[in-house]
Amino acid sequence: MNRRPFVAGNWKMNLQASTALQLTQEVVRTTGRHRTVDVGIIPSHPFLAAAGHKLEGTRLQLGAQDLHSEDGGAFTGAVSGPQLRSCGVRFVLVGHSERRHVFGDDERIVAAKVEAGLRAGLDVMLCLGETEAERDAGETQGILEQQLSSATWKLQGEDWSRLTLAYEPVWAIGTGRTASPEQAEQAHAWARNWVQNHVSETVAGALRILYGGSVKPANAAELMAREGVDGALVGGASLKADSFAAIVSAAAGERS
Repeated sequence: MNRRPFVAGNWKMNLQASTALQLTQEVVRTTGRHRTVDVGIIPSHPFLAAAGHKLEGTRLQLGAQDLHSEDGGAFTGAVSGPQLRSCGVRFVLVGHSERRHVFGDDERIVAAKVEAGLRAGLDVMLCLGETEAERDAGETQGILEQQLSSATWKLQGEDWSRLTLAYEPVWAIGTGRTASPEQAEQAHAWARNWVQNHVSETVAGALRILYGGSVKPANAAELMAREGVDGALVGGASLKADSFAAIVSAAAGERS
């Protein structure tokens, strides 16, 4: 199945209000010409409304880095799905390794956040990935299957059309290390096969799976040329418009 590639930039806890708006404008300018790739930016929460305004009338999608599992209430410091959608957010990250390992989001919390995002009318980008110790122990496939199973067991048929997976090996995030193209292809195949076996062949064929983990212009084309790699979730390289645009161009070149 011909899946439309998706490249999203996760800005994490970086930039200030003025530089975030400047980068938004530069990303629109440098990537807006592409018609064969979906492009998204994922700023910090304080910048979402202003960035969403800048994206109005463009093809770019606005994403959020996290959400609370409840739709509202006495949860100081948290952000709900309906609040995100009211700012123009189209999709939300759930289960990023930094949320899992720094903030303690366990499988129960991740599953609740997946439900909350879908309930709010947002698309969900579910992040999966193993630690270095788990990979060295040969546990990568089992970890991916466990994360998929626990996060999606309540999903109904139509929910899967609003889900994107992002395979991000923890040992390759912000370290400068990158999974080899062969490792990325294998992990994506494991995840897609699980969906085929537990949901359906049709859903598995339509599901986009992105690679994340030290993606940069120098390795983007080789990674996205691999079977089953449908784009990239970009970290540090998304903080510079030119480098992010080069990754988007690599995705367009491989799928044109």
